[in-house]
Amino acid sequence: MVENIEAFEESLLSLDRIQAKEILTQEPDTALFEALETVVVPTMESIGQKWEEGEVALSQVYMSGKICEEIVEELLPLDDETRIEHPNIAIMVYRDFHMLGKRIVLTFLRASGYKVSDYGHQESIDEIIKRIKSDKIEILLISVLMLNSALHLKELTDAIKAANLSTKVVVGGAPFRFDTHLYQEVGADAFGKSASDIIDIIDTLKAK
Repeated sequence: MVENIEAFEESLLSLDRIQAKEILTQEPDTALFEALETVVVPTMESIGQKWEEGEVALSQVYMSGKICEEIVEELLPLDDETRIEHPNIAIMVYRDFHMLGKRIVLTFLRASGYKVSDYGHQESIDEIIKRIKSDKIEILLISVLMLNSALHLKELTDAIKAANLSTKVVVGGAPFRFDTHLYQEVGADAFGKSASDIIDIIDTLKAK
């Protein structure tokens, strides 16, 4: 299995989609869902960690996730019964126009077999609350790059609580990496330093 992970990571970093797909499908008796847990997720976590350590470029992280996402969508459609049992998750950027962080996390999750609603860029708290209620969102992921945008999140988390919603808020982005207590100040339930943190965070929140 370690050999598969190493080979899969190498194929992703070299942008070899054909080889990556072959690695995931080389054992016909092994379900792709199992491969997601044993190969795709640890590989994406490894690539995310290497980016944190400066060993790979951000573009490689994004493209690796994109290749995984495309392969998973092809081999394991969204309505497939073997998809991961998971809470209703949405992701968005709030009062901030820097979308790359959101795209990487979204791609990472979809590549790992999760279904996620993409809310894009949002500024209206009323609209966000409406969508959370309509989609029965249990975990809301929010990406910001600018400190001012991060500080405005307190208004949103207060509104979620005022609406008596049990939605958990997870934040990420530069302001929260610089100040590891900021997520608590804005009323979030957790924060991620990188995309590779998100699976563990979701698992932790599911257990609560």
